[in-house]
Amino acid sequence: MADDLSRVSLRAERKALQKAKILQRESDRNIVRLVRSALKKPETERTEAEAAVLLLHRETVDELCKRQIRTDELKRKQEEVFDDAEELKSKVRELAVAVKQASHLVVYTGAGISTPSPRSRTCASECCTKKSWYVEGRWMTLGPASVTYTNLSTQVKHVVSQNCDGLHLRSGLPRQALSELHGNMFIEVCTSCAPIREYVRLFDVTERTSLHRHGTGRTCSICGGELRDTIVHFGERGTLEKPLNWKGAAEAAGMADVILCLGSSLKVLRKYACLWSMNRPASKRPKLYIVNLQWTPKDDLAVLKIHGRCDDVMSLLMEELNLQIPAYDRAKDPIFSLATPLQPEEEDSSTREVIAPLHQQDCSSVSGQQSPIVHGGWFGRGYGKGRKKKKAS
Repeated sequence: MADDLSRVSLRAERKALQKAKILQRESDRNIVRLVRSALKKPETERTEAEAAVLLLHRETVDELCKRQIRTDELKRKQEEVFDDAEELKSKVRELAVAVKQASHLVVYTGAGISTPSPRSRTCASECCTKKSWYVEGRWMTLGPASVTYTNLSTQVKHVVSQNCDGLHLRSGLPRQALSELHGNMFIEVCTSCAPIREYVRLFDVTERTSLHRHGTGRTCSICGGELRDTIVHFGERGTLEKPLNWKGAAEAAGMADVILCLGSSLKVLRKYACLWSMNRPASKRPKLYIVNLQWTPKDDLAVLKIHGRCDDVMSLLMEELNLQIPAYDRAKDPIFSLATPLQPEEEDSSTREVIAPLHQQDCSSVSGQQSPIVHGGWFGRGYGKGRKKKKAS
């Protein structure tokens, strides 16, 4: 009997405690609402009751003010800022001097280099997406077959990219001078082979892949092992030697005297100390130049921050360097010489559109069919598919 009474008493105490916590939370919420409402009004328009509430709950007032400061700071960092035309030209001239004087220039690129612009919308008729124009103009300036790359080869030693679209590779950059830190959507690999065997395809290989699920459904033609994509998702650590090429990126950063960041928020890249020579004294680190419309965590360390679209800045930079941007030649696109054809039994293993060589594209145009557009997978259906399955489970 005594035990029953004791259990009932403990249960009642727990319920009373829970009820008190609920009432306290509701009281705190009411106080926050009252304080927030009073703070929204100018001081001259507040009633005596509202002034008394603010005076009585100073801690809540201070906390809400701190929250508002953090919110305003976050909004400021997300705003896009544009330098006016004259300031932009002046900054690009300063950048051009740095490029000319650099003995070991390394370029870091992000998603901002694929942002559409008026120029990209009025380019040659062959271009059907912003990404295709990216190959056809902007980064062809670094291709080994172009005059521009020949003239810049003494400065540009390495490109470190966060992009997975494979367009740096298609522009003609030498493989050893390129680090695709987050993978390449056109490359699948066999990790069972030693060394790891690489297969470059003419289509997006990430159709069936997602976060922590990298199997593409195809097999190695040598050992029969399952092929996997090379994409590094959020929350994953990239360990593949190629196409990530972390070793090349770290070595290039260690030798760099100038680092040019194009279209990257640097929120991810800043975490990699090996890319910023943080083991050196500040005076001996590479000079940092940033081209981005929004705030980056490295702005305070930059010698120069240019607020402009990457295509506009690169066009002006080429003019300052007296270099001409060569036209994209589909017939010379490296992906066609690098690509490995599918095995006969794997012809139907992908439903993604295939990048067609020039003569096939011409035939499609004659027959009235539109040229295929390559759709991304890991950042679209593939990634979404993984998240849906995770939620369902």
